[in-house]
Amino acid sequence: MSTFPQSPPRRDFLLIGTAAVGVTGSAMALWPFIDSMNPAADVKALATTEVDIAPIEIGQRITVVWRGKPVFIVLRSEEEIRRIRDESLDLVRVPEADEDRVQKAEWLVAIGICTHLGCIPLGQKPGDPLGEYGGWFCPCHGSHYDGSGRIRKGPAPRNLDIPPYTFKSDELIAIG
Repeated sequence: MSTFPQSPPRRDFLLIGTAAVGVTGSAMALWPFIDSMNPAADVKALATTEVDIAPIEIGQRITVVWRGKPVFIVLRSEEEIRRIRDESLDLVRVPEADEDRVQKAEWLVAIGICTHLGCIPLGQKPGDPLGEYGGWFCPCHGSHYDGSGRIRKGPAPRNLDIPPYTFKSDELIAIG
C-alpha cells in the first residue's frame, strides 16, 4: 500500500471541466435575452422631460410631451388660486385639496388626458373653451375640470392625473 495521496481520477476532472464550460456557455447564451428586457435608449431618454418655465407668464398654459402624453403646465394667478382653494371640497366629485395636487401654489402640472376615455381636454390654447369651472373641457363626452384639474361635471371617474415632477430651480421643472 502506498502512503501517497491519490489524485482524483481523470474522469472526475473531465466531468467538472465539462460542467464549468456548459454553465459558462449557457450564461453567455442567455445574456442577450436578459439584456433585451432593459428599456431601449430612446425610452430612457423619454423617461424625464425638462421644461424651461421662465418665459411662461401668469395665466399662460403650455403643453409639453412626456412619455408620449400631453402634460399641461399652468402658471396660475393669485386670484385663481384663491378661488380654487376657497371652494368647498363637497362640490368636487373626487375630493382632493388643491394643496395636495401641486408642489408650488402657482404652478399646476397635470397629465392632459381625460380620465374617462383618454381624449385630450380643451382649454390649453387661447380661445379654447375652459369649461364651466375655469379649467378644461373634454369635448368627447362633456367632462369639465376645474383650475386644479379636478373633475367637476361629466362622466370622467377621477381627477386629471399628476405626473411625478420636481422643481430643479425656479426656472426648470423635471417631469418624470
